[in-house]
Order: sequence, then C-alpha cells, then structure tokens
Amino acid sequence: MNAIIKWALQNRLIVVAIASLLLVWGGYIAFNLPVDVFPDLNKPTITILTEAEGLAPEEVETQVSYPIETVMNGVPGVTRVRSQSGIGLSIVYVEFDWGTDIYRNRQLVAEKLTEAREQLPDGVSPFLAPISSIMGEIMLISITSADGKTSPLDVRTLADWTVRPRLLTIGGISQVIPIGGGVKQYQALVSPQKLAQFGITIEDVSTALEKSNANSTGGFVDAQSQEYLVRNLGRFYSIEELMNTVVAYRNNTPIRLADVATVEFGPKIKRGDAGSNGQPAVIMSVQKQPGASTIELTEKVETAIRELQVTLPPDIVINTNLFRQSNFIESSIGNVVEALRDGAILVTIVLFLFLLNFRTTAITLTAIPLSFVVTFLVLWAFGISINTMTLGGLAVAIGELVDDAIVDIENIFRRLRENYSLPNPRPSLEVIYYASLEIRSSIVFATIIVALVFLPLFMLTGVEGRLLAPLGLAYITSLVASLFVSLTVTPVLASYLIPQLFKRVNGRGLMAGWLSKLKARFSPKDRLDGSLDEGLENQTGHSEKDSFVVRWLKKWDERLLHWTLRHPYKVIVGAALLFVMTMATLPFVGTSFLPEFNEGTLTINVLAQPGTSLVESNRIGTISEKLILEVPEVVSTGRRTGRAELDEHAEGVHYTEIDVDLKESDRSRDEILADIRKQLSVVPGVSVNVGQPISHRLDHLQSGVRAQIAVKLFGDDLSVLRSKAEEIRNVMATVEGAADVQIEKQVLIPQIRFNVERAKAAQYGLQPGEITDTLETALNGRTVSQAIEGARRYDVVVRFDDASRNSLDALRNATVDTPQGAQIPVSAVATIENLPGPNQILRENTQRRIVISANTADRDLGSVVGDMQNRVAAQVTLPQGYFLEFGGQFQASQEATRTLSLLTVFSLIAIFFLLIKALGDWRSALQVMINIPLALIGAVAALLLSGGVFSIATLVGFISLVGITSRNGIMMISHYLHLMREEGENFTEEMIIRGSLERLVPVMMTALTAGLSLVPFVLAADAPGKEILHPLAVVVIGGILTATLLDQVVTPAVFYKFGKPAADRIIAEREGRRPSGTGTELDRESGHSARDCRSGTPIDRII
Repeated sequence: MNAIIKWALQNRLIVVAIASLLLVWGGYIAFNLPVDVFPDLNKPTITILTEAEGLAPEEVETQVSYPIETVMNGVPGVTRVRSQSGIGLSIVYVEFDWGTDIYRNRQLVAEKLTEAREQLPDGVSPFLAPISSIMGEIMLISITSADGKTSPLDVRTLADWTVRPRLLTIGGISQVIPIGGGVKQYQALVSPQKLAQFGITIEDVSTALEKSNANSTGGFVDAQSQEYLVRNLGRFYSIEELMNTVVAYRNNTPIRLADVATVEFGPKIKRGDAGSNGQPAVIMSVQKQPGASTIELTEKVETAIRELQVTLPPDIVINTNLFRQSNFIESSIGNVVEALRDGAILVTIVLFLFLLNFRTTAITLTAIPLSFVVTFLVLWAFGISINTMTLGGLAVAIGELVDDAIVDIENIFRRLRENYSLPNPRPSLEVIYYASLEIRSSIVFATIIVALVFLPLFMLTGVEGRLLAPLGLAYITSLVASLFVSLTVTPVLASYLIPQLFKRVNGRGLMAGWLSKLKARFSPKDRLDGSLDEGLENQTGHSEKDSFVVRWLKKWDERLLHWTLRHPYKVIVGAALLFVMTMATLPFVGTSFLPEFNEGTLTINVLAQPGTSLVESNRIGTISEKLILEVPEVVSTGRRTGRAELDEHAEGVHYTEIDVDLKESDRSRDEILADIRKQLSVVPGVSVNVGQPISHRLDHLQSGVRAQIAVKLFGDDLSVLRSKAEEIRNVMATVEGAADVQIEKQVLIPQIRFNVERAKAAQYGLQPGEITDTLETALNGRTVSQAIEGARRYDVVVRFDDASRNSLDALRNATVDTPQGAQIPVSAVATIENLPGPNQILRENTQRRIVISANTADRDLGSVVGDMQNRVAAQVTLPQGYFLEFGGQFQASQEATRTLSLLTVFSLIAIFFLLIKALGDWRSALQVMINIPLALIGAVAALLLSGGVFSIATLVGFISLVGITSRNGIMMISHYLHLMREEGENFTEEMIIRGSLERLVPVMMTALTAGLSLVPFVLAADAPGKEILHPLAVVVIGGILTATLLDQVVTPAVFYKFGKPAADRIIAEREGRRPSGTGTELDRESGHSARDCRSGTPIDRII
C-alpha cells in the first residue's frame, strides 16, 4: 500500500489520466449494460411437454408422466422432478442445481427421453419446451376487432400467421403464446345419420381424406434430349375441392364428402379462451430468453407492432399496454436512481457543512463516480445487468464510498495546516505522503472488515442467494474501488488543490481570510482577534479554523466527555441495560421472506369447480373482469381462461387468470386488494387468489405453487389426499392473517366411459383398438392431412358434428366395419358408464401430492406459518405413510436466515482476529467490537417502529451495520494509541478527551454520510424498486444513529476503564523498554510516518 501511494504521487498526471479514462469508459459501459428489474433468478429447469389427446389423467399419469419421471430421476444434477398429469396432457418439470449449464442439462434430458419414448403409447411424443426466464413473460398483447367485423377466428388467424411470426424474428424472444379466438381448421363435420344412410363409417371418411390430399414425385423423364422433373399433384387448394372429395363408392355412385358432412372453416376444439376489458380477444404472451434486456425487447416488439398495424384490417386494435414488465423495471430503476441522486446530494451537503471548503469537498466526492464506474466495469465483466439489487448495493455503499477519502483528506488537511504553522514548513508533497501513510492501515483494515461481513451473501443458495449476491458484489466492489481512490486519486488531487489554501497573501492565508468572514456570522467578535496562528489545534482538540458546525459539536461533546469519564460505569451499565432491553423485544418481531413488491399490476386467479365447461368458465371470467373494472384504480384487464395450445401449464378450463393494470392512487395497495376481493366475493362457487406477476413466479420457483405458503401433503390414495387436504384447509383458514386459503383443484369430475366388452368384440372379429379409434375420431377428431395456403398450414380434421358429439345416442349408434363387411353400432360391443374421475394428478419426486396454498394479509408471514404448523399438528391426524411439507417463502426465509446467521458468526470471529492484528491485543479488539451491540440497539428499535417485520433484506441491513460501525471503533481506538505512542500523551482523561474530539469530525462525517445517503429509501417505502431496500435502510439508519451517539461516550468510557494494559504497552514501547518492531500493525505504520514527518526526511528519499 505504501508503494501505491508513493507511485501515485510520483506519477500524478498519469493517475489523473487513468481516472479520467475510467470515468469515460465506465460511463459508456454503464449506459450499455442490460437493464432488468432483478438479477438472473432462473433455476435451471427443463420442461417436458407431452400431448396425449384423449387420455384421462389416470392414464396420462401411468402411461406418460411416470415413465418420464423415472428416467429423469437418474439424470446427474437433478434436484427435483415434478409432474402434472391433466386431460390429454403431461408436463414434467426437471429441476437442476443452481449454476449448472442449462444447455448441458437439456442435452442430458434429451438423451434420457429416448429411453422413455420406448415406454410411451403409440403416437405420443414428448418434446422440450423452449428455454425461458422466470421473469420471461415481458408483455401481454391483446388483439381485438373494434366493431366486430373481423370474426374471432380471423383475429386468431392474424395473430398466428402475421403477428406471431414477426415477433419471433426479434432476437431475444423465446416464445409467443396466443390464446383465444380459435385455431383455424378445415373441418369435415360428419353426420352419423348420413353415414348410416350411405352405409359408410367415419373411418372410411378418414381413410379417404388421408389419401386425397397428397403430392408425390415421378422422378425425372428424358425427352428430346431434355430432362423434365415429374410432379404428381393431388392436393386440394380450396374448401370447394375438399367438399367434392370422393369418400366412398356405393351402387356405382360416388359419395362425396359434402354428401355426409358439413365442410367449413372452424375453430379447433378449445381448451382455453381469452378476453380483454370484458370483451372477447386474442391475447399473446411474449416471453424472452434468459439474459435478454426486457426494456430493449419491449421497444423492439412495440416497433414491430406499429409496423404491422398499418397492414392489418382497419378494425383490428392491438393493445401492447395490457401488461408491460418494462413499466415496473423503468419505474423501479428510476426510483433507485433518484434515491442515489438524492443520497449523493445529502452526502455533499454533509461534507461541505463539516469541511466548509469547496476543494476538499470536491476531492472527497470524486470517490463516488470513480467507484461507481469501476463497479459497472466489474458487472460488465461478470455479465450482470443493472437492476434494483446492483443499484441497491451502490445505494447502501454511497455514503461509505467517501469514508476513506474523508479520513484521508481530513488528515492531509490537518497535517498541512500544522506544517504551515511551523517556522520552516516542509514541501507539501512530502506532508501529503506522510499524512496518507499515517491513516493508511486504519482505512485498509476498516475496508477489509466492511467487505468481510458481506461475504456470507455469496454463500446463500436458492432465490435469496441469486437475489442478494449481486447486491453484495456491487457493494464490495465499490468499497474496494473507493479504497484505491483514497490511496491514489485523493492524495494526487489534494497535492494540486489543497496547498494553495495555505499560501500567504499579505501576511494572511487565503483560507484564513475566507473563514474569518464566514465565522464572523456565527462567532462573537472578540473571538476573531489574534493572528492566524492563534487558536490552532490545542490539547483539547479545538481549532478556530474548524467550521461552525464542528465547533458547536466539539463544545457539547467535550462537556459530555468530562461527565462520561467521571461516571464511566454508569455509562457502560446504562448501555448494557439498553442493549438487553432492546434484544428482549426480538421475539415479538414478525418474519417474512422479502418485502412485498409494488409492481403496479396484479395477477388474479379465479377458479371455478373442476368439470365446469369452458363456456361457463368464460362467462364467470367475463363477469369477474367487469367487477374488477369497477375498482377505481383498475386501468385494464386481460383474461386467459384454460390453457393455450403452446402453454407450459396444464390448467383445466375451470382456471381463469386475470392480469390487472393499476394506476397510481391515494389508496394503499392493501386497500385496493381488499376492494378487489370484496368485488369478487359476489361471484358464487369460485375461489380467488390475488397476487402479483413477479411475486407469483418467485413463489412458483420456490415451491411449485403460486402462493406465499404451500403445504404439500404426500400419499398414494387420491381420495385420502383430498379428504385430509380439506381438513387441513379448514384448520389453516382459522389462523389470523391467512388469506386465499384453497386446495389445489385435484377433484373428481364427471366422466363418460366406453367400456369395450372384449368377448363381444371377438365375436364380430374386432379388436378393441378398432372400436376406440372410431370413438376417438368421432369425438375428439382426427387430423387427416394439412391444407396449405402459401406459407400457412391448416389442419384438416374429421369428427362428428357438434350436435352428435354431445349426444350419447348418436355415439352409441356410431358404426364400425367388421371383417365380414357388415356394420355394427358401437353399443353392440361396448357399454357406457357415467362415473367420476380425477381432473388432474400431481406428483413430486415420484410421489403423489396435493397442495393447500395460502397468502397472508395484515400479518407477517412467519407468525402465520407458525400458527398454521401448530394447529395442523394438533388437530389433524395423518394415515400411515402420509406426510406434510410446509414450503414457500417462509421456508426460504428460514434457510437463508439460518445460513446468514451461522456465517456471520464466522465473519465476526474473523473480524476479531483481524482487529487483534491491527491493534495488537484482544482487549482493544473487543473494545472496537462494542460498537456492534450499540448499533443493534438502534437497528432493532427502528425495525419495531417501522412495522416490526424481519426479512432477508433486514438481515442484510444488520450485516452491513457490523462493518460500518466497526470503522468508527477502529478510528477512535487507534487514535488513542497513536496519541500515546507518537504525540507523547499519557493514559489520562485529557488524552481520551483530545483523541475523541480529534476523531469526532471523521466519525460524524462517515456516520452521517452513510446514514443520510439511505434516507431516500426510507421515504416512499412502497415505491417500486425501493421495497427491498427500505427495510435495509431503516435498520442501517437506526443502527448508525445509536452507534454514533453512544460511541462518543461508551468507547471513551470503556477505554478509560479497560484500556490501561494496551496503554502501558504503547508507553513502554515509546520509552524504549520493548524491542522495536513489536508494536501493532497500526502502531508501526502511524509511528513510522509520524517519525519521518517530524524528522523531516527529504522528499527525494520518499518519493
């Protein structure tokens, strides 16, 4: 470190040039870094989708999900496998360890899928969903017809074949998922009565259409020395051609498709629909790839939509503001940047009030931009975006970035002033070098300690680790950068700007003349008499050249110190009692994982009873939309009912998700949520879950459930799971603060079962598969080919018409060809039953499970979960082999708190040994660490006054306090030792008073800058972007307040009563009774520099 200071002063112009280059380069990088709301929170998860049309949930579970789960559990690095088996759909989520390579994971999963395919039913083929981000849904876009001229089918066709392909060409977009309107098909809706009239079956129609729409090749032919390509064209290109397709030949008469079916354009059988503001719509979910910039992608999407709008029919309206994640990002980043700006202004004001000098203030403030740009360069090197957490780390650090520079510039200024008062002043450069060297070790050790306490953040796993590690990286990087700035740039700028203040003009200094005018406003006239040298710093630490603020503080502090040293035990016991009383309130503090975000949008899930038809769910969803729109703060709504064709969620048609855009209001968020819940309470037979988009995704990432609390019940029998889940739900609902308590919709729904009687089928020479194929074609339809219109492709589907599909009599009378050429009705070989069956089956780690979910309202998460655990354990008895798991946010909070608490203990031990190295003995080290409990007094008090909820953000605030307050103790204790070693002081009250007063300015300045820089985060706590940093700021400000105030009395009192052994050691070394070189690290550095300074070592021997 000595070499760094020496090199900087030897190469001052190079240092200034490097600093300027860093500002330009770092500024450029900062403006080009990707911007997002949070760091990358994507746990490596591979989603396997398998369409198994026609299979019931039980069949999907046993024939599809279970074989895939089994092979995936053997993949290296897999931490959890979850599956969802719904009607005709299997979704398997394969989760890997944090930090693993997503592309390698996909390769491993793809290899294992080849094993699973051999066990799956014919025609069932699993595929991997595209890679997406947990914050991947960046936009919801609605497409509507303003006057209804364009049909919903044509609106969906525009979305599928015009808008979606254009958006997918934008780099960074991973998927665009439309829902609503209806996927266009060429449909042959067969009439069973006409089939019977002509004596043909639906299988005859399907087979004929499969062969009627194909092109082939005839290779090449040579004729007259010319080669010709032969094309055999048999495709149809219009619906009229399809209608005239011959499907059978009876009595020498061709039977055309139009004779037995209605041929038309129609929508695919829907499993989902959509609406916007209570009207039918097509909604497109735009999802980004991990690492892509949300704001940049949003701008590109909106540009593409504007370009497309002019080419679409005039009645088509595209709304890109239904949901825009970039709104939350821009608002959050803007609020944090404003807080940074306001914090920097407060820091500037504090510095100037204490220094009353523009030059020293400006030199000190250079640490902020230089530290910032170095941090941005490090973030760029590690591929980390600018987000609320990295900016939050800078916000927490902004007041501390000037601390090292404050200590350095204050010491340089004081030493230059002392040098100026000498009869033969030495060169300014030499004085600056030794002044920087004098405090070098103290600021180095203080910075190392501050950085050390943040290291546990990097040990966190899960969402909390991904969320907080960038904050710690930004904080530590900026602090280390500020240390190097104080060792290089600060001395260099001081050498250029400070010495001129002490040059004499007509017998008076420039500074003295300016200060005398300012002090005339605040000091009695008789105190202005005397020469410049009068009133220089005396043995009590006062100086007539101190600012009026400093003089006022020192006057009162001196009185307080005299009283303290007369009653040291009263001070120590009083502080101890205050600490014990404060800690006794901790059991009454609530807990939560993270503060609730204020995203400006809501996600409302409205769940009807499983088995409800899509038409009825649409009606319920539309009613819910209109009720929500009556809330004054609601701007717009976007509704998605059921499941989109490309979606990765296996929700039934009973499930409705409504995205709500809110405007600013005087009402609180809780009041708005209560109003919405009240509005929806009039909708009968539904359960409602109100949350926010990003919060829901974080919940789903942690527990697989979109709620704060997820109680998972594992067992084998679905009926037992359902009954016990109902018991647990009833118990959980009685807990105060529990909201949206509901059971995962794994219930029995009506099923129509066609049971093939194998004996009767054998009598007719039929296989059961032939009968089930006929029923599948009649009911669910069969895609027999594709119609091509330019670049567009539409399925050609054969099925019964809607009236026949919904008629059991028509299904009974559907005919099947026998090997003998006869036709028999299905009822001759199959019976029909109406029995209930599960709507979906969920599994986790190969076991069936059901989830009881809940959110919290008007109470902290930890106490709600605690009450739930106690009541469920006391009131619910589980059968043998069944067990419960409480998961969700609180589990992550407990694990993170446990990890941070344990690692913080190790950090404190490391700090203790580091202080022993710095100060020379364990007593002095403990005296420095007394500041930590002093800080906890104010931190806990501030926590209680602000609502009394302890979160991970609060814990980070406590951690940062350890480093901030230790710095003050180091400055105080090390200066006492310095005065006795180098200034000839003895262990007396006067020495302690002098040392305390001389360190009052840097201690107060560092404390005020660190605290006031966080004030903007305390104000407007609910503003987007400030939610996580608000509790951190509250505890830091509260801790700094008590630590700084009590430090002025407790540290002198403790040192006065327990510091004599250290004082005797220092005095003995000073008097030569101990071998040289056995002092502390701080003693050796300060002693060396002070001796050199007094002896007047020539500048050329040093620099």
